[in-house]
Amino acid sequence: MTAVHPFQPSRDGAGVTIRRALGHRGLPDLDPFLLLDEIRSERPDEYLAGFPEHPHRGFETVSYVLAGAFEHRDSVGNHGRIGAGATQWMTAGRGIVHEEMPRQQDGGKLWAFQLWVNLPAAEKMTKPRYQELGPETIPTLTVDDAQVRLVAGELAGQRGPVDGVTVRPLLMDVTLEPGAALRQPIACDLAAFAYVLEGAARFGGEGRELLKGQVGVLGQGNTLALSSDAGARLLLLAGRPLREPVARRGPFVMNTEDELRQAFADYRSGRLIG
Repeated sequence: MTAVHPFQPSRDGAGVTIRRALGHRGLPDLDPFLLLDEIRSERPDEYLAGFPEHPHRGFETVSYVLAGAFEHRDSVGNHGRIGAGATQWMTAGRGIVHEEMPRQQDGGKLWAFQLWVNLPAAEKMTKPRYQELGPETIPTLTVDDAQVRLVAGELAGQRGPVDGVTVRPLLMDVTLEPGAALRQPIACDLAAFAYVLEGAARFGGEGRELLKGQVGVLGQGNTLALSSDAGARLLLLAGRPLREPVARRGPFVMNTEDELRQAFADYRSGRLIG
């Protein structure tokens, strides 16, 4: 593990209370990942204002819900609900305008994540697309001593349901019981990090411990090794770095400042989508 960072409390959307694990001053990005936000509250006043209509261009947004639900709709007619255990992988591409509004259920608890994944320059202006993944489509694997929900990528000979993403993402929701361990090969050219949701986990041969609410940036290697003395739950993410210039402001992620200015101009003039 090369670095450890705590999440940063913040607000986004129309006033939603969030924990920003990636995308803050201490950890601005980890190529190809741009942002990871956690929303976790039993107080509807902290989240019901949601994320009203807003644009995106040049990257992908991933919504992963553990409790509660989001209703989404967009400028090209898509409309649906992302419930507990489900994921939506949206490729904004050349442009989309959408909204994501939390819905109160299950006693008012909402626990969800949003991840931003960069697109390579050659794909930034592709047609938008969705991958809507219900809970039943995401396999739960027993790997060594761990329980793993495999949203994207390959592990222990199994594949997650997300496909067609250039950065070859690995997205795992890992649960370790007390004393459990996981040791599996992964592609050595991926940039990887972990975010602990509950408990504490140890990583690598040195056994460096990562606590609840901390992000650990993982070093290069071809083996994923983690364990927990008292039990843990964590998200583990990895992807192929793009190593391209990033010009980023607000809801747009491009490669140059000129492209950013064009994105804002296209949005103001109604040319962002289509």
